[in-house]
Amino acid sequence: MQRKVKLNHEPVDARQFEVAVKHLANSLNFGQEESVFHGSGLEYAQSRLYVAGDPVKAIDWKVSARIGKLFIKEYQEPKQIPLYLLLDTSASMCVTSQPMSKYAWAVQIATGIALAAQANVTPVGLLGCGARELHVRPTLSRNLVMEWSHQLRHHDFLEDTSLAHRAREVAPSLKRRTMIIVLSDLHDPGAFPALQILAQEHDVIVLHLQDPAESGIRGAGLFRGLEAESGRAFVGHGRKAWVDAESWKGELTRFGIDYLHLPTDEPILGKLRHFLGNRGLSGKVR
Repeated sequence: MQRKVKLNHEPVDARQFEVAVKHLANSLNFGQEESVFHGSGLEYAQSRLYVAGDPVKAIDWKVSARIGKLFIKEYQEPKQIPLYLLLDTSASMCVTSQPMSKYAWAVQIATGIALAAQANVTPVGLLGCGARELHVRPTLSRNLVMEWSHQLRHHDFLEDTSLAHRAREVAPSLKRRTMIIVLSDLHDPGAFPALQILAQEHDVIVLHLQDPAESGIRGAGLFRGLEAESGRAFVGHGRKAWVDAESWKGELTRFGIDYLHLPTDEPILGKLRHFLGNRGLSGKVR
């Protein structure tokens, strides 16, 4: 059995962690009417022909492909929809040049979002996107959320990424429209097509966590390295970013996926609150 260790780059103990995530949850729920989780879902009614000015996110890709013309999905009475958190638990998430790793941030953010959603009577599920088997079905139990959050605070630093595989795996189990929030450093090359498929039927948000070291090593020129989770060798360059945030944003938003870039050397929580707050006002499922 592999020995699991506590995150080296998490500067808070269990009690401080709970205070931090509850504070985040309260801040996301400040002003219930503006919450991203308030009335966040609509029930599908029918599809109609696309009209100039209709939101791209509302395109019914299946009907459009079958008929050869663009169609838009229309929805009826607003209803709460379940939330699934897809949290990347791979080894690369733990590699950090900052006091707090991408992984530690992801666990804290996921827990805060889960508690905020449950406060609005939104059931929350969790799917680990690494090597470990961690799948919690949508629930309103706050105790269960705190249980998996403390479980996630421990990591063996040896996990491969499985974001693309998990995204494809969970899709058939989603019987109704679902909000999906992905927390990852997007090191899985197959993630984009898998998320694109999910976005055809569901409301997808990607929170892209990035360590400043992934933006290149200033003045390093060409260098060789090893990918944290796979051990595969690669050649990089100090002037070229390993993960191009602008490219990810362009590709994801083109398919109606909301995207937020969260560098770990910049303030994160204020940016997250602003993003989700604006989305709650104007970005509900359509």
